Parts: sequence; structure tokens; C-alpha cells
Amino acid sequence: MANNKKGFLALSPLLVFIFIYLVTSIVAGDFYKMPISVAFMLSSIYAVGMAAYGKGLKNSIDTFSRGASARNIMLMLWIFILAGAFANAAKMIGAVDATVNVMLSILPDNMLLPGLFLATCFISLSIGTSVGTIVALVPIAAGLAQSTGMSSALLTAIVVGGAFFGDNLSFISDTTIAATSSQGCSMKDKFRVNFFITLPAAIITLAIYTFLGTDLHTNTCTHGANIVKVIPYFAVLITAIAGLDVMTVLVLGISLTGIVGIATGITNLFDWMHSMGDGIMGMGELIIVTMLAGGLFEIVKSKGGVEYIIESISSRIKGKRGAEAVIGLLVAVIDICTANNTVAIISVGNIAKRIGEKYGLDRRKTASLLDTCSCCMQAIIPYGAQMLMASGLSKVNPVNIIPYLYYPFVLAICVVSAILLRLPRRYS
Repeated sequence: MANNKKGFLALSPLLVFIFIYLVTSIVAGDFYKMPISVAFMLSSIYAVGMAAYGKGLKNSIDTFSRGASARNIMLMLWIFILAGAFANAAKMIGAVDATVNVMLSILPDNMLLPGLFLATCFISLSIGTSVGTIVALVPIAAGLAQSTGMSSALLTAIVVGGAFFGDNLSFISDTTIAATSSQGCSMKDKFRVNFFITLPAAIITLAIYTFLGTDLHTNTCTHGANIVKVIPYFAVLITAIAGLDVMTVLVLGISLTGIVGIATGITNLFDWMHSMGDGIMGMGELIIVTMLAGGLFEIVKSKGGVEYIIESISSRIKGKRGAEAVIGLLVAVIDICTANNTVAIISVGNIAKRIGEKYGLDRRKTASLLDTCSCCMQAIIPYGAQMLMASGLSKVNPVNIIPYLYYPFVLAICVVSAILLRLPRRYS
């Protein structure tokens, strides 16, 4: 009983956040009524106060600050800043509109939705990062929505879903590296198992978008495409696919918006800088939410919340199906607590390996479950880095994007089916 009370107390900051944000929004009937930044601020105040009991306020604040300024958090903030500067500068010189015109001129109306999903899947698979893919394509999706009158939430969700397809499968993805290294299997073998689970999900999702776009008529006249204005986006996509770091890619994109804008007379040096400043300021809430979330989750972790979840769930295993289900559930729940799928995989990796050895699970299947289940959850939590980035770039509330995230929901069904039916059989 004491352990249950301690575990509940450790997890209580997360529960407070869920109550403040979700429950109050549901009661109000509007998810815009409760700003996510305020929900995190209030739950963070509670977390610091809760952790201060017995250890002192200074120690509690130090723990919170350590999480808020962790290396992965600081890296994400840099990406937010650069992405905001690039997105707004690109929009100011007309790069977004020009790129949208290119897509509208190439793809027929009824192929816009599946075409965007396929393009996102290809790019994310090539660069191995969902964040980098979202940074590159969400502004284009938002531009398409503005030009065609389609739902911005729908088009943003298409990009988010496709971004996680590549994040889950790519050989250079950090989640793939973490999953395979923790289970001691090769990336090639893990890819083969993943392929049997994710490909059906991608095909079903593509069919859904094809069906939704069957009667789509944009009635949009492109008036031709200005190729010069497209250069910043083409450069971002090409260098990302070539494997450059996302921050290097964004710096290159920012530089090209200035070169193209000033050389063509669209803007001048000071207006270009002002547009970047506006873009950075537009990312302010995302930066605040990310730091607050990092601090809150560090307190949850320091109080033993993650260990409590792992021990509670892993104690209920029965048979191979149960072992696989527990591994998938563990990494998904820990992802809720950390809002970082790579961290979730690393946190669960050792216990997953021990469970796998005890119940005779194939290491390739275990690695696949770790990666896939973490990506499923990371794609749909409204405070995850990817969703916050997509929300900030498209100016759509993350909760409004979630209903259109067909790929992660279909992928979750495919994962459950693979566990229940012990598929693929040669790896089960």
C-alpha cells in the first residue's frame, strides 16, 4: 500500500496536468479555453511544491531546472527558434506560396492528400527524423490549406503521420538506434519486422486519404510557379535527405531566404531580419511549454514515477503475448511521462530485454515493439515536441490535429494485431 501511495504521489504532477488541461477543456467544450502553457505552469507549480516536501524548496527547484535545461530540451529549443525564423522568412518572400503552386500544378486535385502523405513518408524515411520532416513540410501543408480551403488540421495531421512512418523505419533514426542497441539486434533485422507491421498501416492510411480526396476540387488557379522562390525549400529538402543535421539544414534555409529575397528585390536586409524576429517570437509558447514539460517530467522521474510504472505493469505478465503487450504498453506509458520516444525506449530497454529473455521473445520483435509503440504514443500526445512544432507552424491547436492522425491510430491497431496473432510468425 505504501508503494502504491508513493507511486501515485510521484505521478500526481502528470495527473494534475491532465486534469487541468483535458478535463477543464472538455467541461468548457472548447480546447482553446485552457492554454496548454497555463496548464503546464499550474501543474509545474504543484510539482515543485510536492517535491519540496521533505527535501526543501531549493532542491525541488534545482531538480525542475535540471529537467527544463536538459541537453535534449535545449536542442529542441534551438530547433524551434531556427524553424520559426525559417518558416516566417520563407513565407515573407513567397517561398511557401511558390512551393504550394508547384505541388498544385503537379498533382491532380484528387491526389493531393495521398500525394502529401507519400512525400512525407519518403522524406522522413530518408532523413530519419520526424521533427526535421515536420519543420520542412508543415508550412507547405498550411499553405495548401490556405490556398485550397481544405482543413489545416487535416493537412497538418497528414504530415505528422507520415513523419512518424519514417522515424519508425529509418536506419538513421535515433529511435531505431536506441531500440536495436538496447536489445542487441541489427537494424536490418529490426527493419524487416517493422516492415510487416508498419507497411499495412501505411497502405490503409494511404487508402483513407485517397478516399477522402476522391471528390476534392480545389478550384485554385496556380498562375504558374516562381521557381526562384522555391529554392529555399528545395534546398532544405535536398540537404535533409542528404543527411545533414536539422539545425544545419535550417541555417542554410534561413540564409537562402535572405539571398533570394534581397537579390530579387522582394525584401531588404532589415525587413528580412524583422520577419525572422517575428517567426522566433511566434515560437514563444512552444519554447515555454517545452521547458515546463521538461522540468515537470524530471520531477516525476526523480520521485520514482517511471520506476513505479515499470514495476507495476511488468508484474502482470502471462505468456508470450502478455510479455509483448507489456513491453509495448510500458514504452507507451513512459512516453506519456517523458514526451520523448527516444528517452522512453532507453528507459524501458533493459527491462524489455529481461522480459524478452525470460519469456523467449525474439529480440528483433522486441526492438520493433519498442520503436513502434513509442512512435504511436509520441505522435498523438498534444505536448510532444513533434505535435507542438506542427501546431506552432500551422497555427492549429494540437488537440484539433489529433482526430485526423489516422496513421498512428491504424499503426496501433496493427501492433495489437501483431501481438495477438503472433505476427510475423517467423519472428515470434
